[in-house]
Amino acid sequence: MPPPSAPTSLHDTSSRTGILIVDDHPLLREGIAAVVARETDLCIVGEAASGEEAIEQHRRLQPDITLMDLVLPGMDGIDAMREIQHATPGAKVLVLTTYRSDQQAFRALHSGAMGFLLKSSLRSELINAVRAAAQGRRWMPPDLAADVSAISSADALSDKDLRVLELIAGGLTNREVGSALSLSEEAIRSRLKLILAKLHARDRTQAVAIAIGRGLIRPRA
Repeated sequence: MPPPSAPTSLHDTSSRTGILIVDDHPLLREGIAAVVARETDLCIVGEAASGEEAIEQHRRLQPDITLMDLVLPGMDGIDAMREIQHATPGAKVLVLTTYRSDQQAFRALHSGAMGFLLKSSLRSELINAVRAAAQGRRWMPPDLAADVSAISSADALSDKDLRVLELIAGGLTNREVGSALSLSEEAIRSRLKLILAKLHARDRTQAVAIAIGRGLIRPRA
């Protein structure tokens, strides 16, 4: 009678879904790793703390799933995801963010993210999201799906809109913003009116505050 086969080693990752964690906060990466460690079909294959590092680690490790923070030092999560998917067509990315009901979610999903997770719901939703993405299914918690679907493409801020808000956040006047973007002051006024309408803001100060609160632009240091 042949001896029983040896159990699969916990360090054998060949049959498990490999995950790359991308976040600039070590404690969050540790928390994700702790949740994943309880699952026999999942494993962490690598970590990255920036968009640039994520691209390099993905190229080297070829994970099954990448958990990508949206707000990173240097290159942001959406740009890093685009670079990864350009280099590896079909790469599966789940987006992590602190913010609920913002246009970053819409941009990420439109850019090819498999799903969207709030960091506050990681423990309860993470495993289901990773398994769904690994099977090629998009994932989004029902309550979050309603928030994101409420953000229509017609109301999404363009890259130029965001650049205008970044310059305003830096203290520039409309004329100075126009000069920086090679546009007239009148053109900036017109664009700003559209931005206010999209954000339902009463003035440029509130528009900047909303954009920062939603994680669309970063606060000035």
